[in-house]
Amino acid sequence: MKFVDEASIKVEAGDGGNGCVSFRRERAIPFGGPDGGDGGDGGSVFAVADPNLNTLADFRFTRVFRAQRGDNGSGANCRGASGHDVDIPMPLGSMLFDIATSEKIGELTRSGQRIKIAQGGFHGLGNVRFKSSTNRAPRRASPGSPGEQRELRVELSLMADVGLLGLPNAGKSTLLAAVSAARPKIADYPFTTLYPQPGVVAVGPFKSFVMVDVPGLIEGAAEGAGLGIRFLKHLSRTRLLLHLVDLMPPDQAPLAQQIRTIQDELRAFSSEVAQREQWLVFNKCDLIPADEIEAVVAAVLGDLDWHGRHFVISAVTRAGCEALCAQAMRWIESQAPRSEQDLMDDEISAAAAAAPDAEAGDEDHRPA
Repeated sequence: MKFVDEASIKVEAGDGGNGCVSFRRERAIPFGGPDGGDGGDGGSVFAVADPNLNTLADFRFTRVFRAQRGDNGSGANCRGASGHDVDIPMPLGSMLFDIATSEKIGELTRSGQRIKIAQGGFHGLGNVRFKSSTNRAPRRASPGSPGEQRELRVELSLMADVGLLGLPNAGKSTLLAAVSAARPKIADYPFTTLYPQPGVVAVGPFKSFVMVDVPGLIEGAAEGAGLGIRFLKHLSRTRLLLHLVDLMPPDQAPLAQQIRTIQDELRAFSSEVAQREQWLVFNKCDLIPADEIEAVVAAVLGDLDWHGRHFVISAVTRAGCEALCAQAMRWIESQAPRSEQDLMDDEISAAAAAAPDAEAGDEDHRPA
């Protein structure tokens, strides 16, 4: 199935049920009074995070979601039944926007999370609600309010730890296939990935991270060239960017110029994404003599004045891939939020380390 990362849907909450005008009429009770009940509330529409979904493909076939209307009230102070809510399952990472106002409604980041995207109508009031000391037989009731209707845009951006970026044919899909169980399309002719491909990279026991491969960028992508920025938003959900550079580009363009092209497109798309941790990964080192690699890489780093980390790998022979993944795992673990228990352990360790110094200071000032 193709990866669908954007969809438009229409949601309609249920209307509230109308209130009832009714009077109690029983034998031997000449002045029974009003007994019209309220209507029921309309059902609301919720977006629910479902960890078993990973695309928005289902929204290609079902685009309209309607909640149930509340029932009308009836006599004998009977309130109408409320309409049932509608839950729309969506994959984790889905972002919801109101098309009319461009307002961001919410984002699904936790399994089972629910976001109300359309409010059901409020119930109407029966005539018993309008009874007073001066109006003992009201002949009025209020209608239920209409349910909220919205047209929404759902965007799905993959949540991953590491994102691969680079020009087309830099070897991103080959690297993903080499270090994970993902099997993106790979061939011996030039082409670019058309759909984002995630993969889980296992580094050791209970140590793994998610890597995502996005379509290759070209100059002018931020202005809509090629696939444009349609998939650049997936990189905004990653913490570490691996910029793959082909050491043997088919067009023989200077490597520093290729890197600057990608950097310019990232800054044009989002300055926040461009400032994230980014490593240069020189790929296809198996295509050039080993004694020339160091000189080529040094020349590129000097031209760019690059002070970040860099790696030299071959995704085909997997040379250097294990070291790259191990370093990425260490960096991800170092950036993980500290738990309260870890912070308490650090405080105890610091206090224990400072205790001998304090005792030594007391001994120095102790009278003879």
